[in-house]
Amino acid sequence: MSETVLTDVFYENLDLHPLLQEGLATAGITRCTPIQALTLPVALTGRDVAGQAQTGTGKTFAFLVALVDRLLKNPAHADRKDSDPRALVIAPTRELAIQIEKDFRTIGKATGLRSALIYGGVDYDKQRQQLRDGCDIIIATPGRLLDYYKQDVFGFGSVEVMVIDEADRMFDLGFIKDVRFIFRRLPARERRQVLLFSATLSHRVLELAYEHMHEAEKLVVETENVTADRVRQVVYFPSKEEKMPLLFNLLEQSKAERSIIFVNTKAAAERITDRLKRHNFRVGAISGDVPQVKRQKLLQRFQDGQIDILVATDVAARGLHIPAVSHVFNYDLPQDVEDYVHRIGRTARLGAEGDAISFACDLYAMGLPDIETYINQKIPTASIEAQMLVMPAPRPRADGVQDEVDDPNDNDGHVPTRGAPPEKGGRNARGGRSGSRSGERSGSGERSGNRERRPRVPREDKPASTEVPVKTVVVAETIADLPAAADAIKAEGEQKKRRRRRGGRGRGQREGGENTAPQAQAGGRPQGESRRGSAQSTPGQRPSRQVEASRPTSTPAPAAPPVKEKVGFFRRLGRLFGGR
Repeated sequence: MSETVLTDVFYENLDLHPLLQEGLATAGITRCTPIQALTLPVALTGRDVAGQAQTGTGKTFAFLVALVDRLLKNPAHADRKDSDPRALVIAPTRELAIQIEKDFRTIGKATGLRSALIYGGVDYDKQRQQLRDGCDIIIATPGRLLDYYKQDVFGFGSVEVMVIDEADRMFDLGFIKDVRFIFRRLPARERRQVLLFSATLSHRVLELAYEHMHEAEKLVVETENVTADRVRQVVYFPSKEEKMPLLFNLLEQSKAERSIIFVNTKAAAERITDRLKRHNFRVGAISGDVPQVKRQKLLQRFQDGQIDILVATDVAARGLHIPAVSHVFNYDLPQDVEDYVHRIGRTARLGAEGDAISFACDLYAMGLPDIETYINQKIPTASIEAQMLVMPAPRPRADGVQDEVDDPNDNDGHVPTRGAPPEKGGRNARGGRSGSRSGERSGSGERSGNRERRPRVPREDKPASTEVPVKTVVVAETIADLPAAADAIKAEGEQKKRRRRRGGRGRGQREGGENTAPQAQAGGRPQGESRRGSAQSTPGQRPSRQVEASRPTSTPAPAAPPVKEKVGFFRRLGRLFGGR
């Protein structure tokens, strides 16, 4: 820690449990920050505390030291169940809960106290079993915690210390009803201690403190000690279209080792991340849509130096302790003045120095006066030179840049590569279509190669000379029997009247007038004759139209009396298939 933010209060001079003293010494924590120096003398006596402090001031260790010391010095309640915790730490975000649990492990290794980290987005059954096995401290977000409580996995009846971190954020995220639900199920005020911390002690936060705390001591660390002393702030006034090239040029000029770019929307975070990746920056993005597992991986890569730039919405503005963040870029000015303090608080932590660069475009510039009023400081402005509005050329791609940033197991939105093309001839090997598209099957199909097809004989190649006498004889026999056949056809037509097709009546007249029907009878098969025809006709063959046209007219058949008949069903069926 830098000497500028440490006080003359040493932990070894505080009345702490020996195991806790050992953990602090092992972690290298020897002196108190201002918020720790204000909080610990009051909290170690068991009194309630309502503290105002910004992120990066060491408030996490302020309440963890007081909590662990109380649990080590005081025995648990006699009626406590093994599954009931002795202390609760409630945080508004998963990232903040993870950071608190990490800090507890730093100083609580030798104490023997067990902790459980509870938040959404991870294995549900594993966390439930962890609570059933029992723990001393639960560090959780409100939603998942109450889910287990309503299933009777644990109870609040043995809680000795209750910690609310980032109380103002609880209101912003809509968790205040859950917090009040928990307060109403805790032991009486005299039997428990409440430590509440917030970036601002607003009216609603103080109302919560007075409602559920017992004679709380109000402790305040001034805001300007965080924003003015160690953070170099500057603001540019670009247009909306000039923000992207200005950001790229500032990243090149500043030589930032580790930077966070804050935006107001998830769409902006995705757009900036894609542009940075195309310019070969090692970059990652976290927002509300990023799954929890991937979010933790990205934060770990950022802390390990595998990623140089983190693009984030305000979900990452609070509770993250990432050391050595040199630059914070407010690509979009925050709409809430308190978020500005939390954003720039990611740099200049624990005595370090940092830079906060803000873009006040026409969409968000109207919020700048409120920010300056809140921090009680005029933010210096900087001019924009012409060359800073020209997009620089992409960086040379370093080996392994994309492998370090992108995890193939993560669902990060990249389009998957197309698979290998199918092998050529694959369909032919299975007996499918060939590439010629000739209509023939190839391969091992059923009709492939073994059985020959009969060649088709054109119609005009059929011999017609032998059929002329046959047709003549048939016509003569048919005409001779016309009177009897006409009566039979008339009777058949009356019986099958209801089965006629639409338009069947009068078909003969439409084709050739009243005398067409007798000619059709003369040219076709008689109604009473079998399908095999006469003995002289060839089976399976029908005389062609040319044969009927060449019928001899020199010996006309005896004239039959004109009969106006109705065409029968079988006659119509024969005409339908091409007969006359």
